[in-house]
Amino acid sequence: MRTSHAVPVSLAEIARIAGVGRAAVSNWRRRHDSFPSRIGGTDVSPQFSLAEVEHWLRENGKLDAVGGRELLWPRFEALGSRDESGLAVAEAARRMRLPRSRVASPALSEEARELAGEAARLGRSEGPRETFEFLLQRWLDTHVRQLSTTPAPLASLMTRIALNARLGAVRGNEGDKGPGGLTVFDPACGTGHLAVAAVQEYDGPDLTLLGCERDPALAALAVARLGFATEARGGVHTEIATADALREDPFAGLQADIALCNPPFNERDWGYEELATDQRWAHGLPPRTEPELAWVQHVLAHLRPGGSAVVVLPPAVASRKAGRRIRGSLLRTGMLRAVVALPPGCAQPHSVSLQLWVLRAAPEAPGANPQDALLVDATRLAKPGSREQGPDWDALSDFVQSALSHLDSEEGALPDGTVRIPLLDLLDDEVDVTPGRYTSMTSEPSGDELASSWGELTTGLSRLMELAENLSKLGLTSGKSRTTATVGDLVKAGALTLRAGAQPSDGEARPLDSGIPLLTVADLLMDGTPSTRVAYEASQTVAEEGDVVVAGVVRAFSAWVHEGPPVALGPQLHALRVDPAKLSAHFLAGCLRAPSNGRQAGTHASSSSRVDIRRLHVLQLPLEEQGRYALGFRRLTVLRALLTSTDRLGRSLADDMGDRLAAGGLTVGE
Repeated sequence: MRTSHAVPVSLAEIARIAGVGRAAVSNWRRRHDSFPSRIGGTDVSPQFSLAEVEHWLRENGKLDAVGGRELLWPRFEALGSRDESGLAVAEAARRMRLPRSRVASPALSEEARELAGEAARLGRSEGPRETFEFLLQRWLDTHVRQLSTTPAPLASLMTRIALNARLGAVRGNEGDKGPGGLTVFDPACGTGHLAVAAVQEYDGPDLTLLGCERDPALAALAVARLGFATEARGGVHTEIATADALREDPFAGLQADIALCNPPFNERDWGYEELATDQRWAHGLPPRTEPELAWVQHVLAHLRPGGSAVVVLPPAVASRKAGRRIRGSLLRTGMLRAVVALPPGCAQPHSVSLQLWVLRAAPEAPGANPQDALLVDATRLAKPGSREQGPDWDALSDFVQSALSHLDSEEGALPDGTVRIPLLDLLDDEVDVTPGRYTSMTSEPSGDELASSWGELTTGLSRLMELAENLSKLGLTSGKSRTTATVGDLVKAGALTLRAGAQPSDGEARPLDSGIPLLTVADLLMDGTPSTRVAYEASQTVAEEGDVVVAGVVRAFSAWVHEGPPVALGPQLHALRVDPAKLSAHFLAGCLRAPSNGRQAGTHASSSSRVDIRRLHVLQLPLEEQGRYALGFRRLTVLRALLTSTDRLGRSLADDMGDRLAAGGLTVGE
């Protein structure tokens, strides 16, 4: 049996266990000869014995305020197998909720069972649900590349869409009477994100949650998760089956009120041969290359008349030639009611603009099939610079729900980016239901809006001319006879302090409800806006207003005076705080960001090469003369910003005018 002596932990994990920043752990390692020796890893990423680390931390009084969860997780990770660690977490949850149960999963090793027991005892003292959620999230983070989960905000949005679509169908046939109970079905439930969202979003009576998952570890975790989610609520029945829903449907004959599904993508081995004559394919046998359309029809086959479903799909499903016949049938029968194009970052794969298909089973009333479909393009609602951190969920949810409120009503104007397309226009040779093909997120500008944009462009050009005239009058010489000092020299002289940014102590930045923004080089390469927030730590480098921030990498080299609230700095970013009696911050930033300065201080090996900040040169001038230079540098900063904004506005105007002319919008006489 493996003991904690054999469990390796990294510097980042030690920092989490002790509740400090990673830099603090590195300092302990340098300053204390008694700090445990490395047992593995590399000099850059060393690993240490968990037992030795725990002993050292306790001996040095550094575990007082930290719970046992952080000490427990490395032992789960050390089990090695993704499946066994997942089953062990689920077993721990079961024991937390049913402490008298003596039955353990036969799939677990003795070591995993003992660990699950320890976790259960810890959970009963520190909070069962909190302990389980901690272990589950760590497990998901560890295996993020092997798993595809539905983020909680997306799961909530899908549930609201399905509930509203179902309610619209009920009202259309029974006045204002809503459903008396609800059956929710998810045939590929994973760890239960969508089912938990249904528990949270549905406040009516008699909720039944039915799910299917072919991965035993994921199914066990879903059972555990739903157990905690429903324990404080009566009238809820849950059942999670472990099976391949397409090949071995455990809920044959089920008629659910709503279905939610985030199915696996691009799986060619989904059962094409053995399922060729399956009765679920009411709209045609899905081609081998279209497994997603098999999931769509599977979901529809399990809906009662008027029931609704929301399915996450990759964008290619809306346009691939192989699936056009099935898409056409879904449209003709009124089952495909809406398609929503989401911004990238909503779910894995984060680089893809996924889609939500809003489906409804055959209406109750004969002849009630709709004659159009609603297409919604929400791709512009990505949070600027967010990449994998996701979109602005509040804005996205409000927009999508507002657009889909027109699903069963033609009253009121559709929001920008939403169009109602007649079926005759969709049922062509391609049957392409990609929203972006039919709508743009920005409405065609009116004449007044075009006139306003032209006025704004004219004002910007006038300011550029004024700045250009002002700057052109500056008397300039080569300046090569002036003496300079390096940043390193200025640090030694006490004219400024230099602090380097670093990665957060847990090894990665996470979006949090509290904390401070974290600025990274990747953010600078996007639009300069921090894409995430981190919890404040005393060891972090934080740029305050008036500090000079320098990006120390060739591809993003720059320097500027920080304005606004404090911001934490990531790797390769540096904060310089000047002594105002010796240096002007704007003068320093202007000198540092000179392109020639970056070239001479960089290694030039590649665009990712670092710039040695201490080698950057700064003019040696009296404080009074620095002010004159600072004014020139600030004008150049304004010039760069004006050039960028004017270029963007000019290109937008040119595009709008080009579209208007190409559409025949030129008035007579012009």
